[in-house]
Amino acid sequence: MVSITLSVPEEVKQKMEKHGEINWSGFVRKCILEKTQELDNVEKWLKEEKEISDWAVKLQRAGRKGRFEKLKKKGLI
Repeated sequence: MVSITLSVPEEVKQKMEKHGEINWSGFVRKCILEKTQELDNVEKWLKEEKEISDWAVKLQRAGRKGRFEKLKKKGLI
């Protein structure tokens, strides 16, 4: 496991020291893990959304393919 250094204002440090029963390192580690998991989930969702969007556009284009020529032959354009 790697270590990081975190800076907080002096006022926050004093408040943290008042609550010495809390493992601040563990608390911050848990917050970071939860946030990175949340971001991974968002990235996964966005990738899936893009795949669905790309599929929908492809389907729409396939449905429109040749429509102009058909309408032109019918004299509607």
